[in-house]
Amino acid sequence: MPIPSTPPAAERQLLRDTVRARIRDAIVDGTLEPGERLHDEELIAWLQVSRTPIREALGDLVRAGLVEMAPNRYTRVATPNADEAVESIQTLGVLYGGAVRLAVPRLSATVLKQIVTAIDGCLVDLENEDGPALNAHAVALFALYVEQCGNASLQKVSRDVTDGLAYKLRVPNIVEVLNWSEMPAAFRLLRQATIDRDPIKAELAAEALHELPGARPVE
Repeated sequence: MPIPSTPPAAERQLLRDTVRARIRDAIVDGTLEPGERLHDEELIAWLQVSRTPIREALGDLVRAGLVEMAPNRYTRVATPNADEAVESIQTLGVLYGGAVRLAVPRLSATVLKQIVTAIDGCLVDLENEDGPALNAHAVALFALYVEQCGNASLQKVSRDVTDGLAYKLRVPNIVEVLNWSEMPAAFRLLRQATIDRDPIKAELAAEALHELPGARPVE
């Protein structure tokens, strides 16, 4: 029996990843807007690939929460809604709290400086009540903690779910949906605990930022 060669499968996997990344980026940067229909023919013309990697990539994006699909009805960019926002931010808090706790003792001076700068940027977003900017900057901030946590499994889970969960926070009234007034204090606590290399206080501050109930660190 002829043995199938592996390069075509590997090539298809790589192509699917490339297609997924391009569609994902177009959704995240707003090129593809919430509710916009995604037609195979238009995607084929845009991405210059066959239907198979496009359908595979769209399936991945459905699982990530960036695309909605109803067989024989529609495939479209997901539309964030306020009902899902709190659950989404709490889920991020569970992941990020653990990543912060693991990362804080491991941070180099260079990364610590990057984190402090990123937190200061988030505080500016809060002062300006700029929800979209805070969403983007907070995701980038906690990505630094995730990168430094030293736990490959947690890093993979975070990469797989962050895009979809953060996207669900893109609701117009996010300032009213979340406890916006309490966030500056939590960010400042996270900043100081990270500088002090205190993983427990840093974890609690990160969880407070993400609307998780329980004890709060004392400022």
